[in-house]
Amino acid sequence: MRIDKYLSSVNLVKRRTIAQDMVKSGVVFINGTQAKPSKEVRVGDTIEIRYLKGPKRYEVLDIPTTKTIPKSAREKYVKELA
Repeated sequence: MRIDKYLSSVNLVKRRTIAQDMVKSGVVFINGTQAKPSKEVRVGDTIEIRYLKGPKRYEVLDIPTTKTIPKSAREKYVKELA
């Protein structure tokens, strides 16, 4: 699954267009390298989003099969790292 689609599917960002803008502006990193919008996400990857207030890191646990998932099921797909 593409990084922009993954970010919106697991509710890390509200809309896919916002995820695309974040990737294009260079604040999203996968396994330490800057992500491109077409970058594929795999189980075990580390996603880092560099917000103004500081970076947030997430580990990919699973890839959703549907367009969106319930917010209550987010822990099944992504884990926030310290």
